[in-house]
Amino acid sequence: MISLDRYRNLRNAAELEAALREIGAARYHNLHPFHRMLHGGRCTRGQVQAWALNRYYYQSRIPMKDAALMSRCEDRELRREWIHRIHDHDGYGEDEGGIERWLVLCEHLGLDRTYVVSEQGILPGTKFAVDAYVRFVREKTLLEAVASSLTELFAPQIHAERIPGLLQNYDFVSEEMVAYFRRRLTQAPRDAKFALEYCKRHADTPEKRYLVCAALWFKCDVLWAQLDALHHAYVLGGGIPPGCFVPEEMKAEAAA
Repeated sequence: MISLDRYRNLRNAAELEAALREIGAARYHNLHPFHRMLHGGRCTRGQVQAWALNRYYYQSRIPMKDAALMSRCEDRELRREWIHRIHDHDGYGEDEGGIERWLVLCEHLGLDRTYVVSEQGILPGTKFAVDAYVRFVREKTLLEAVASSLTELFAPQIHAERIPGLLQNYDFVSEEMVAYFRRRLTQAPRDAKFALEYCKRHADTPEKRYLVCAALWFKCDVLWAQLDALHHAYVLGGGIPPGCFVPEEMKAEAAA
């Protein structure tokens, strides 16, 4: 078990990078029980629907947090680099963007697009976690805001697990439905490389290196908390809050 305090006296950029990779190895959400279920083919269709629906809220807020970062960034070169993140998700020109690809995933899972976009069925725990992330990027230092994106260092690993896990284990998942994840296999490493080099260059004191580690730690908590909410409501039977999405299979069980 690692403690955040161990990163208070990092001496240089190399130690910072090693610390960040250690945090990801110990705390990234690919380790969550719900993801183990999802990738291992042990989720019901309704549970996969609940995951996709709630994850949409996160996807929809990524361009908003990136716009918040850019709105207070005086460094033109950083803005020029960062803006493609918004294009990646919102789309630009003929590229439909990641949010659209996620909506295609939801539709193919049997969810109504209008219902997904309305956000009416999202769990409160999902909203609290994601909204906290947007506030973090808006209110913390620019260095911390950039550092909070560093979970992308570990995203290719989870997508590499997820693509075959979904295609091989669920007969209702098609190649078209995993288009979002395939695109992120190239986008995430590009973004992570830039953010990592930025943090290594600008975190030039032990105090700043600690803040970078704390930002990544926080972001891991955000991702983990979203899965906690899903696991509690749709796997452990902890109760689905009124007004939130209820899979057809759970409606049938309740009626029986």
